[in-house]
Amino acid sequence: MATVTDYETAALRAAATPLTGSASDYDALLDLVGDARFVLLGEATHGTAEFYDERARITQRLIEEKGFTAVAVEADWPDAWRVNRYVRGEGSDPDGRAALSGFERFPAWMWRNTSVLAFVEWLRKRNDAAAAKGNMAKAGFYGLDLYSLFTSIQEVLRYLDQVDPVAAEETRRRYACFDHYGEDSQHYGYATGVGMSESCQQGVQTALQKLQQRAFDYMQADGVEGAGASPEDAFFYAQQNARLVKNAEEYYRTMFRGRISSWNLRDRHMADTLDALARHLSRDGQPAKIVVWEHNSHIGDARATEIGRQGEWNVGELARKAYGAGACLIGFTTYDGRVTAASEWDGPALHKHVRPGMPGSYEHLLHSVGMERFFLPLRAPGAARDVLMEERLERAIGVLYLPRTERHSHYFMAQLARQFDVVIHIDRTSAVTPLDATSGWHSGEPPETYPQGL
Repeated sequence: MATVTDYETAALRAAATPLTGSASDYDALLDLVGDARFVLLGEATHGTAEFYDERARITQRLIEEKGFTAVAVEADWPDAWRVNRYVRGEGSDPDGRAALSGFERFPAWMWRNTSVLAFVEWLRKRNDAAAAKGNMAKAGFYGLDLYSLFTSIQEVLRYLDQVDPVAAEETRRRYACFDHYGEDSQHYGYATGVGMSESCQQGVQTALQKLQQRAFDYMQADGVEGAGASPEDAFFYAQQNARLVKNAEEYYRTMFRGRISSWNLRDRHMADTLDALARHLSRDGQPAKIVVWEHNSHIGDARATEIGRQGEWNVGELARKAYGAGACLIGFTTYDGRVTAASEWDGPALHKHVRPGMPGSYEHLLHSVGMERFFLPLRAPGAARDVLMEERLERAIGVLYLPRTERHSHYFMAQLARQFDVVIHIDRTSAVTPLDATSGWHSGEPPETYPQGL
């Protein structure tokens, strides 16, 4: 229903914890996290500064106070690994800006922005201090996504060139199937998806299998240049690249057959990568603890949405199934403000106005609480949870924001109290600042009624 009642507003206000910017803001949230090993932090857009900054604040406390040792983000594996090497003091990059320069693919602003740069520099400084003390584990930075098909191919070959040149040549021949697509993964997907070309499926599967079969031998090798501080890390990096190539090949081959199948394959890959990372980082009987940064649409439980009823699953649902109470899902919402987003795929980063949340939406409901910033715990029974169990519209702004078709392009039905364990609402938000912001971004966008003024 579109109208917000006084009862609903009062119930939410009574349960809300205001966020004032003080050091104690998230004390209650950390208590709620408890012993969870996986804390999944969402975002309602891919271009809101406050979402990045608040995730960073929460993550810093999880690392310092609860022993989390990894941040896994919705980013490409090889590009994030470069950042990982920098924050762990292993790479050749002189600073965080250089370490983030690998993020060249659209939308580069997702990770090449001032908020991420500040967090990366904090993580490097914190890890340097941990190394000096000698009794604290370093925290890493990792990517979960699968878009880096051709970069990952090169990384697998680079690794094999150093540890097994014969296997490198065999693998190069298997990957040569992709050569005539000019590193255009969508061209490959279309050509194979409609039957114009033979797929590379068998070759990428064999390449992964052969690499895994030689795991013991390869991990006896000396550290591989540019991959990691240990043979185990170097092999893990290469193996994940080979697994990514296999899954990305299938993803691009299926993307023209339907959105649901390709979405599910991508989120399954991200969930499997998270699980592999947890196993790799668990040492001496101590299970690894990992923070995840992804969009709400990936980390909120899909079973609580109309998209889930259509057959989609996501990382949040898979994490709850795999880890139960060991996974804590935290969503973020906003009512209005500004956002960095494009108007078309591969388009420039624009500085856009975010329209006020639509009547009948969770954004409109949370705006009615009248607090600038707050969070709501959603697990415990009570009046607030009952209010948020009612199905409403929920907004999702990705790398594109299309306000003229906002209802169709950006809203779906959901039950917020089933989707997340906690929701953090920031009523008015600002756009994240790209490291490579153009003059077009700095000038902002004109009002939607320009030039008529209507």
